[in-house]
Amino acid sequence: MWRMWNYGRCTKECTPSISTGAPPTSCSVSGLIAGEALSAGDACYIKSSDGKAYKATGAAANAAAVVDGFAPSACPLGEATSLYWNVNFYYGAGLTPGSFVYLSATTAGGLEDAATTGGTTPIGRVIDASRIWVQKSY
Repeated sequence: MWRMWNYGRCTKECTPSISTGAPPTSCSVSGLIAGEALSAGDACYIKSSDGKAYKATGAAANAAAVVDGFAPSACPLGEATSLYWNVNFYYGAGLTPGSFVYLSATTAGGLEDAATTGGTTPIGRVIDASRIWVQKSY
């Protein structure tokens, strides 16, 4: 799970998980290969040069700052994975309902509570103290 820090960064306290009971197939893409080891809840993008899933980062305004979905579980490099969006994830405790989350500039795949260089638009909204509704970059 994630917890907001004083500096706006979020860190995982335990494993994030999808809390949407039955995510619709229209909110996922399957059959991807992990281009690096992914952790549950990581914001990911699909790299155009190889079609694999990588951790997205808001460090720069480039292709890696586009969020194509979120990893539902940990996945080692080279293994099959899926990405989900427009679903709810359990992320932490003490989150501020109604606040937006953005792609982290300091932690690949992570979230922050303020816009970053590459994460200028919200990619999620906190819906209660422990869950975030996550979405793609548009």
